[in-house]
Amino acid sequence: MTKKRRNNGRAKHGRGHVKRVRCEASGVLVPKDKAIKRFIVRNIVDASAIRDIQDASVFDGYALPKIYRKVYYCVSAAIHSKVVRVRSRKNRKNREPPPRYGAPRPGQDQAKTGAAAQKA
Repeated sequence: MTKKRRNNGRAKHGRGHVKRVRCEASGVLVPKDKAIKRFIVRNIVDASAIRDIQDASVFDGYALPKIYRKVYYCVSAAIHSKVVRVRSRKNRKNREPPPRYGAPRPGQDQAKTGAAAQKA
């Protein structure tokens, strides 16, 4: 029988059983290795109120704390909420992470980020 994915949609190699986690969107229990995982870093305060708080603050240069959260999605909810996309049969073989856009990370080569990474 043909296989759709090299890892059968899981990352459980050699483990018999994996604990389950709750999907953020639907609430369904999903095996932790099968769930789509995202790490969300957000400011505690929304962008419109940041300036007001900084103006009223007694401390100069006070960095507002952030919320760090690991989020799990089941496959169907991740596709529905556009966290991940369905890929063609040929593109499913591509194991490279998608290109990152935004500020370059320290210690990372400038030529490798953004559009230059796609051409290489």
